[in-house]
Parts: sequence; C-alpha cells; structure tokens
Amino acid sequence: MKLLVLGGTRFLGRHLVEAALARGHEPTLFNRGRTAPELFGGVERLCGERDGELTPLRGRSWDAVVDTCGYLPRVVRRSAQALREAAARYLFISSVSVYADPSSPGQDEQAARAPLPSADCEDIPAHYGALKAACEDEVLAAFGTRALVLRPGLIVGPHDPTGRFTYWVQRVARGGAVLAPPSPDYPVQFIDARDLAAWTLDLLERGGAGVFNASGPAAPLTFGEFLEGCRRALGSPAEFVWTDARFLDRYRVAPWTELPLYAGDDSRGMNEISLARALSAGLRLRPLGQTCADTARWACGMALPEGVGLAPAREEQLLRAWQAR
Repeated sequence: MKLLVLGGTRFLGRHLVEAALARGHEPTLFNRGRTAPELFGGVERLCGERDGELTPLRGRSWDAVVDTCGYLPRVVRRSAQALREAAARYLFISSVSVYADPSSPGQDEQAARAPLPSADCEDIPAHYGALKAACEDEVLAAFGTRALVLRPGLIVGPHDPTGRFTYWVQRVARGGAVLAPPSPDYPVQFIDARDLAAWTLDLLERGGAGVFNASGPAAPLTFGEFLEGCRRALGSPAEFVWTDARFLDRYRVAPWTELPLYAGDDSRGMNEISLARALSAGLRLRPLGQTCADTARWACGMALPEGVGLAPAREEQLLRAWQAR
C-alpha cells in the first residue's frame, strides 16, 4: 500500500510509519522537515507546509492518506481537496474532545459534537474539540464514503510529547507516597500509540470507512486499577494517597495538568467513551503493564514538559497538608 502521511515523525505518526514499514507498505512523508529529520532515512519525504505550499503533492497518487496533524478546518480543507483525486482513502485523526457534553458517560459516535462559536474561529486552546469536529466535516465533505475518522482518547506510550501518562509512570517508579486524585474509582481511558497505529493500518488495509471512537482498555479501568497496574509493572514500592475534591480545590490543584488523566467531574465522560464499535472492528489493545514498562524505559531520566504533573516540592507540601487536615 502506498501511504501518504501528513506529519509522520513526532509521536503517532512515527509509530505509524514504523508499523507501515514493518508490514511492507511504502510510506511517503509530507511535513516541514523540522521534527526528527534524521528518522526514516530510506523513506521518501516531501517538504512543505500544509498551511502554505502544497505543490509537492501535485501529480502524485496514493492508496491512502493519514492526517495526524489537522487542527484547523481551513487547513484540513486544503489538504483534503488537494488529495481528493490523488488518494483512494483519507484517514483523519480526530479526538473524543469533539463531543459537546464532556460529562456524559458512554457516548458513542452518534453523540452530539461541539459547535464552533463562529465560522472564523481558530482558537485551538479554547475550542480544540469544536475545531476537530469541523475538521472531520471537511474530510467527510471531500471524501464521503472513502473517509475514515478516528477519535482517540489520550494517546500514550513511548515518544509521547505531552508527558501526561509519562508523569504517572515516572512518579510511580520513584516510589514513596504518591498524591492521587479524589477517588480510586475515577474512570481512566487512553490508548497506546502503537495500538492506534496498528489499527489505523488494519482499517486501511481492509478498505474501511466511517467514524470510530478509539481508546482503551477494552474493559472499564479505574484510576486505582491503573496506578496499581503501573506499580506492579514497574516493581515499585509506591503508596497511593487518595485525596478529595474539596482538598484539591482548596489548594488549587489543577486537574489534567498537575494531576494528569484526572479531568474532574465536569469532563469525566471523556474517560468513559463507548468503544463498542472500534472493538467490533478489530481494535486490539496491549496489556497496561506493557505500556507502563515501555514508557518507563523510554522516559528514564527524561524531564517532563513544564507544567505537567506535580513538582516534588509541591507534592510534598500537599501530602503534609492532607495528613494534617
């Protein structure tokens, strides 16, 4: 299969290209050449800016396109329209953030999506989900029944640039008392980038189409089970200290950033998305312990992005305050 990857060297795209090469496919990368240009020396690269010059794509054809880095509708529209006659299929990586009600559990692919406040809105931090939903519409308008839209939850594993899952792996590995969210029963969902990459290729190889949520694990997972699984995988002596929401509010502990994967009650539903359609379409997910162990090896000694997780001094202060309450 001749495959055009928009992006392809940072995280999901990197795993996708590795998996495609292992299966004997022929990937071509279209990107700016700024991120990890040393990767994939034998793979064809087309240098360009998807919000600018698309000339390198002209006169070419592929069996499928995978768009790993589309965030603005007008930019996705340009690539989808430019490739409409050049590719048999277009697979767009969207997000579960498209759903209008992040608090509602069990949402499937038919759930209402977030609307943009205006047609010209491009404020990604404020309207990430609505922009992704509008990007989906551009792909579906251009490719119709030849389009695939995948809506992952949090993507995790080696080479994750966000540090959100990695924080917990590193923190559990360090051991000692670990400040945890308000309840061990809080739901958690995420997908290993390697599993998402493999399933992306599976769908394209089968000529699939449609919209799919894409997260894991297959059975519901709680935060307590997640941390215990991580502890077992790493052989760590960590002890988990479960707080409560009132305490976190009092000390202004930020969900999702200082306590990654914990999104608070207002966004709890984003960790309880229905995976029934994806699982019936062959999504396969590796054991939690494997993702934890592989992430720990990759991230050993690595600094997390600024603002992700609790700094040791801040965590120690919070643990003292919790014990003294």
